[in-house]
Amino acid sequence: MNRDNLIYIAGHGGMVGSALVRELERQGYANLLLCSSKELDLRDRGAVEDFFAQHRPDYVFLAAARVGGIGANNAYPVEFLSDNLAIANNVINAAYFSGAKKLLNFGSSCIYPRAAAQPISEETLLTGSLEQTNEAYALAKIAALKLCAYYHRQYGADFYSLMPTNLYGLGDNYDVQTAHVLPALIARFHEAERDGADTVTLWGDGSPLRELLFADDLAQAAIMLAQQCSAGDVGDWINVGSGQEVSIVQLADLVRAVVYLDVEEDIQLQLPRIIWDTTMPNGTPRKLLDSSRINALGWTASTDLRDGITIAYQDYLSRQ
Repeated sequence: MNRDNLIYIAGHGGMVGSALVRELERQGYANLLLCSSKELDLRDRGAVEDFFAQHRPDYVFLAAARVGGIGANNAYPVEFLSDNLAIANNVINAAYFSGAKKLLNFGSSCIYPRAAAQPISEETLLTGSLEQTNEAYALAKIAALKLCAYYHRQYGADFYSLMPTNLYGLGDNYDVQTAHVLPALIARFHEAERDGADTVTLWGDGSPLRELLFADDLAQAAIMLAQQCSAGDVGDWINVGSGQEVSIVQLADLVRAVVYLDVEEDIQLQLPRIIWDTTMPNGTPRKLLDSSRINALGWTASTDLRDGITIAYQDYLSRQ
């Protein structure tokens, strides 16, 4: 990937897309093609085809998606399936027919079976039932992964997918009704601290285990792969994880400690008690990726979880 290549980041305004833009610019890539969802609806096949025919990007990072937490996935499965299918189908097809040299598609670890053996290897795909709370989203991501794989197999296209673990970072969605677990925790504890609440109620029993990855670490992994590896090197898809996991209880404790830290006085404020609402779903019990393949290619995550949460919380505060 040369500095003069035209690089299109689909979804550049989102958490992953904006991390890609930051890292590309940091590395000296200036020829970036960016287009907001208001300017280009990626669900519109004709508009996407016209866009690619006009610009003909050399490299494509497909980071655009409809995303959300358990609540949003449960409430809007039709939109999570249909919107993500349309986005992936339109962008991947248009990238191929406009002559893109390489496409990296961003998936999700939710593509793997709910009861997959841990840590989850790439070979685990389609060996069991999916987690019901995000099945629609997972199906769309599996379809996108397979479309890239089939383009490589049938036409030799250098298209492949990255399967990141649970992501967080700058530009995350902090709406408690639709957010993933970590940003939702940040928002809930901040609201409790602001309102002087003595308790915070959280979904489930806190037992599920989660692996978390800072979005800028994912961006570094993706750009390394784009620079150094073809689909033949990587395979049809590759896991990208931090290799460390925490329970939701531990994660809640970490977020609570960060939110209730008085940085100026360097003291811990009075912490609210956490109440676990066991009438609400837990989600997948455990989801730890086997990232040995990408580790062997020279990448490992570098952001400490507490440091990352602190950065994310400051980002949240800047948006209030």
